[in-house]
Amino acid sequence: MLTEDGKHLYVSYDEYHSLIEKLALKVHQSGWEFDTILCLARGGLRPGDILSRIFDKPLAIMSTSSYRAEAGTVQGHLDIARYITTPNGEIAGRVLLVDDLADSGHTLNAVVSLLKAKYAPITEMRTATIWVKGSSSFTPDYQVEFLPTDPWIHQPFEAYDTLSPAKLLERWQV
Repeated sequence: MLTEDGKHLYVSYDEYHSLIEKLALKVHQSGWEFDTILCLARGGLRPGDILSRIFDKPLAIMSTSSYRAEAGTVQGHLDIARYITTPNGEIAGRVLLVDDLADSGHTLNAVVSLLKAKYAPITEMRTATIWVKGSSSFTPDYQVEFLPTDPWIHQPFEAYDTLSPAKLLERWQV
């Protein structure tokens, strides 16, 4: 649900999973065949996992991080892992790169450039995100929702960002 001022988008688990299914349909309806899904952790993990199951393709993972300050609401320096975790040894062939959103576009631009420069076995790559913000400098090949007002997206699992083991223990003590 988008707030009236357009500054916040609240997404339930059901909505989140529906959006991932719509993303899968967009990829499927394009007719493009791919060999591997490469998701960007953390945001792309859930969509990548679900797409991997739907398409029955191996899931590779590349860790990236830029949102750390103020409970993950302020973008900082971008860190990109040096290695890709993949069940097939080395990532190669046609790759679907998945993340949850294209916010500023900085992460996706940097990762695509890195993959093109350092991973010659990748013969073709396309990108997929659930959301694209209006201010993004990156436009993925597949997307579900375009958000022209650049709202902060409140994903259903963000409650875990502030849930410590001590708070969890408090909750489940009988």
